[in-house]
Amino acid sequence: MAKNFVQPGHVVTVPAPAAVSSGDLVTVGVLTGVAQFDAGSGDPVEIALEGVHEVAKTSAQAWTVGAAVYATAAGLATTAATTGNVLIGVALEVAANPSATGVVRLNGAAPAAAEA
Repeated sequence: MAKNFVQPGHVVTVPAPAAVSSGDLVTVGVLTGVAQFDAGSGDPVEIALEGVHEVAKTSAQAWTVGAAVYATAAGLATTAATTGNVLIGVALEVAANPSATGVVRLNGAAPAAAEA
């Protein structure tokens, strides 16, 4: 293994941008993951960057399998590729309109914030 290897990176520690609960989407810059435990604003929190997670979504959206999923500034998952939203992965299950949650396969890290 390379001498400069730090960690696998499936789960990383970041400062919580606000108070978060376990299972919340947490975005720091263009890095978004799922909080592994509750944390206060500024406290270290581990976020999963990969895997399949059920997350809170924009209720008034219907999702199809394979749709691109983004994180909003409010911490909700959405299929809207608007400025400021961060690409986080793809929908793995159909989600009805309305519905509170959706199932997402996280992509590890966003290449960049979405363009309008």
